[in-house]
Amino acid sequence: MKPSLQKLEQLVRNSRTTKIERRQLNQLIADNIFATSPYLTKANFETLHASDIQLLYELYDENYFCGLLQSTLSSKLLSFRLSKRMTRAGGKTTRWTDPRRRRPTRYEIAVATTLLYQSFQEPERSVTVTGFECVNRLEGLMRVMEHELIHLIEMLIWSSSSCAMCRFQDIAGRVFGHTHHQHELLTPSDLADRDYGIRTGSKVRFDIQGHSHEGVVNRITKRATVLVVDPQGQPYSDGHKYVKFYVPLRKLEAVE
Repeated sequence: MKPSLQKLEQLVRNSRTTKIERRQLNQLIADNIFATSPYLTKANFETLHASDIQLLYELYDENYFCGLLQSTLSSKLLSFRLSKRMTRAGGKTTRWTDPRRRRPTRYEIAVATTLLYQSFQEPERSVTVTGFECVNRLEGLMRVMEHELIHLIEMLIWSSSSCAMCRFQDIAGRVFGHTHHQHELLTPSDLADRDYGIRTGSKVRFDIQGHSHEGVVNRITKRATVLVVDPQGQPYSDGHKYVKFYVPLRKLEAVE
């Protein structure tokens, strides 16, 4: 084990930041973001770039982990990505290993932009992320990033990570003050229910190319997946055959 990784393990096992320390460090990180990023110019930013995720990573490493993450993990082995397709999790950290050990282990931190942009559109509505009430997108993004950093640290030290396990929650609580390991960012399902009264299992009607169809909502992402009974369709476990349609939510009408 690298000396820097040993130091990182010792730090996360023993670190305990106070509420005041966290507030000061987080404000310092936010101030540096505004001063450095050409995209994050306000708390409710409208544009986000992968370089902003990297900048957050570097700032958190310097302020919370004494630069040990960057000392341990080469920048060539860690990438950052924005995801429009992630509609449930606020972020995701992935570890890739070569079974033949011919290539070094690589890591990626991805952030779900869809959830961030859908949330914080109503000034009077805050969003809870990792147990913290967040009033703007930057606060939400920072809480998501903190969560993913614990995943990365666990993967580096112990090769695996699960936010449902006690070790993860203990570290996240002592370092970042997290009290929950989930978020309440608005998902497409939340918006579909709020704006259209439609949820998974709802009966709906929609028109495509001049033909009217009725079916059942099977899944909701950016669009709804609607199953329509059809003798020529694919068989499902309920004994019926269905044709699958991907329909924008605004084109669906709930059927009583």
